[in-house]
Amino acid sequence: MTENITSVGGGSQPDAGVSALKGRTGAGAPAETRGKTTIADGVVAKIAGMAAREVPGIFSLGAGMARAFGAMRERVPGGGGGGAVTRGVKVEVGERQAAVDLDVVVEYGVSIVDVAGGVRTNVISAVERMTGLEVVEVNIAVDDVHLPDEEEEAEPDQGRVR
Repeated sequence: MTENITSVGGGSQPDAGVSALKGRTGAGAPAETRGKTTIADGVVAKIAGMAAREVPGIFSLGAGMARAFGAMRERVPGGGGGGAVTRGVKVEVGERQAAVDLDVVVEYGVSIVDVAGGVRTNVISAVERMTGLEVVEVNIAVDDVHLPDEEEEAEPDQGRVR
């Protein structure tokens, strides 16, 4: 049996006779320590996008142009409407940490500060719980306010022919 020693701090000869403590490997090691798990940026972006949309007061995610192209893409058959979950979400994922940037549109009349706080809390909680990554920051850019009468203007075209 070998002895692993972890050295912290000074010493006259760095790394002399010291091996890094990496944990046990092989048949005697716990299953959760055998192998490496990597999490793609897209996975974290989907989790963050879904968590942000759950917060009351969020109308949608994405800046104006991204929302416009996304709406057009969803109407085209085979246009790939699956990107709607990650629209307005950018992430950077490292080995142990993640950073999230969100572009949001809020509902008119809500407290933007309260909504932003709720989004941060929900995104951090969801990403850390589901991935085990530490979320170091969630930056939120409020790009627009959705007014109640904006939705009514888009509806008359739908009922024209039946």
